Order: sequence, then structure tokens, then C-alpha cells
Amino acid sequence: MKVLIIEDELSLQKSIQQYLNAEGNTCDCAPTYESAYQKISMNTYDCVLLDLTLPDGDGLELLRHLKKLNKTDGVMIITARDAVDQRIEGLSLGADDYLIKPFHLSELNARILAIVRRSNFAGNNLIVFNEIEIDLQTKEVKVNDKVVYFTRKEFDLLLYFIANKKKVISKAAAASHIWGDDADMADSFDFIYTHIKNIKKKLLDAGCKEYFHSVYGVGYKFAEL
Repeated sequence: MKVLIIEDELSLQKSIQQYLNAEGNTCDCAPTYESAYQKISMNTYDCVLLDLTLPDGDGLELLRHLKKLNKTDGVMIITARDAVDQRIEGLSLGADDYLIKPFHLSELNARILAIVRRSNFAGNNLIVFNEIEIDLQTKEVKVNDKVVYFTRKEFDLLLYFIANKKKVISKAAAASHIWGDDADMADSFDFIYTHIKNIKKKLLDAGCKEYFHSVYGVGYKFAEL
């Protein structure tokens, strides 16, 4: 999953990032209103962790901006215990959940997963696409009831395409989703082709149908044609 951490307390931001990375997520960070505004405008996230009190702006305005863009990014407000009115306003503006500081990182991760399940997979832990089954909690993939092993990046990429099935995904969008800010340093996105080639081979070897389709000059589409 790709997560944006909007938090100006750098020690907390780093702790969240390290924990979520260790759990297999990709994290972008924004310590200010301006940097968060740019990232929200340019990228799509599975979940945005939104601190409401930022040094150069109001987190609720970022939430309003996100909703104006008609994006479906999940949003979790992370806020101080005494900010009741802000939490209520945030939920009314479309935030999915809130968590009061201080919190356990394990609970944060569980709530992020719950938001992603609701947003992309109708609340299910088990994602089924024809003969493919993906367990979001164990990160296990099965084809025709047989386990197929993927690397972390391959798993994230497969899940991303299934969540966006029938949509054309550019190489840049796929790279950004699984590498976050680090994708900007790439000279090309040829590594996306390599990852998709590996995923396709593993699926086909397990008896899966062909679902990845190249869209010339643009990227790829995951669909049953």
C-alpha cells in the first residue's frame, strides 16, 4: 500500500514511516502544508495520514482540497486528544477515521488496512479475481488454490493492478505507487516492465489466464479480454 504521512513532528513521522515500511508499505512524507498540498495534487494514495495542526496551514484545508479533486484516497486524521471539534469537522468533510495521539503503531497499521479494505475491496480481507485469491492480512497469493510466491514489490504491484482492474495504468503511476518519492530518481521506468514480466510468468506458470495487457505508449491494463 502507498501511504502519505502528513506530520510536522519529525520524530513521530519517522517512527510511523519506519513501522509502515517494515510492514511492507511505501510511504511518502510531508511535514508542511505546502509539501502535503503538492503531493496530494500530484499523487494518489491508498491512505493519507493527516495531522490537522501544521506549521504553515490547516490540515482540514488539505482535506477539502483532496475532496475537490474527487480522489478516492482514504484519509485518517491523527490529532491531539483535545481537538474534538476538528475531528468532527474532519469526519463530516469525508475523512474515514481518526486516531488520537499518542497511539500504538500496530493499531495505526490495522486501521489503515481497514480503510483500504473499505475503499478498494468492499471491506474484504480476501480479494478474489477469477482464479486469483489475495489475502491482505497474510499477503498470500493463490492461483487455483495453490500458493504462488511473490516479492514484496511484485505483491504490491499485483494488488495495485487488481484494485484498478480495467483501468489503464501508466508506468510512471505504477512506479510512484510502489516506490513513492524514490521513483522520481529513476532514469526510466523499464524496471516496471521487468516486474510485470515476472508477475505474469509466475501467474501463467501457476495456470492463470493472461490478464496483463500492454497499452502502446501508455502503460498496462489488468483485465479479462
